[in-house]
Amino acid sequence: MSNLVDQLIVEIDRGLKFSASNTQECKRPYPAETTAEVPLTEIEKNYSAGLMRVNHAGEVCAQALYRGQSLTTELNDTRDQMKQAADEELDHLAWCSKRLEELGADTSILNPLWYVMSFSIGILTGLTGDKRSLGFVEETEKQVVRHLDKHLDELSDKDIKTKAVLEQIRADENSHALRAKEAGASELPEEIKAGMSWIAKIMTSTSYYI
Repeated sequence: MSNLVDQLIVEIDRGLKFSASNTQECKRPYPAETTAEVPLTEIEKNYSAGLMRVNHAGEVCAQALYRGQSLTTELNDTRDQMKQAADEELDHLAWCSKRLEELGADTSILNPLWYVMSFSIGILTGLTGDKRSLGFVEETEKQVVRHLDKHLDELSDKDIKTKAVLEQIRADENSHALRAKEAGASELPEEIKAGMSWIAKIMTSTSYYI
């Protein structure tokens, strides 16, 4: 029990530090590194920045969710999968931060709140069993992919740098969903799916502006 409490303190401290920071390290190359910046109008630029702030906040939530689940899942294989996904989400955080910097914008000031909330959900989800926990991952990633598809459609055709970043993130998130399903994810009740969508709407509608 004391070991779990120690891990909990370390993870919360770690999460609050990086969620409040505008810079993160990444293991993989920035997807838009070699993509030329095309001049955007002020309206297009502000819109792209708002969407990327939302995406960055979403990655904070995903990182927290996986870290929380990894503390309470039962099987080592499931725990390792959660940690691997969390590591990949760190790349996404770094990429979103870099694109926001290029657009002259900041990350959401509400990120620490999103982290604590998602971390708590992750812990509780892990306690429901590995199959349900994996089901939560699968559904989360499916909703993220739909969300990214919407952003890719709404972005200006000129903003090829932001699209390059989101396309790679989308591919990773889709892979996370497939891996969770292959690992034995159970289908979530429609009520839980609807609740997840409702929470996501609150996060996106506020993070776009702040």
